[in-house]
Amino acid sequence: QVQLVESGGGSVQAGGSLRLSCTASGYSVSTYCVAWFRQAPGKEREGLASTDDAGNTNYTLSVKGRFTISKDNAKSTLYLQMSSLKPEDTAMYYCALGGWRRCKPGPPRRGDFVYWGQGTQVTVSS
Repeated sequence: QVQLVESGGGSVQAGGSLRLSCTASGYSVSTYCVAWFRQAPGKEREGLASTDDAGNTNYTLSVKGRFTISKDNAKSTLYLQMSSLKPEDTAMYYCALGGWRRCKPGPPRRGDFVYWGQGTQVTVSS
């Protein structure tokens, strides 16, 4: 059974940093395309970044250069390092697992991912 558990969310002032973690069980983060998404109230879930078994990474434009996706295969953990945070980054953040080894080009798309964590809240104040 695949299970994803996010942690590391919290409240931070604009310009600050946070690192989110997503611990996986039932599969290895080294094997499949994995990604981070976020969803703000009243908005659609947005794909932020993805990485795959070859170490390829993709980012959506709004976070490129500020967020970094990485993983520790030994710990089966996915990370999202977020810096230069802005109030518009406030959202619930989710990690997700796709059903294939290689991520599709471009920002991750919700329909391409099968398993989801429960989310961790990030709040950025001005």
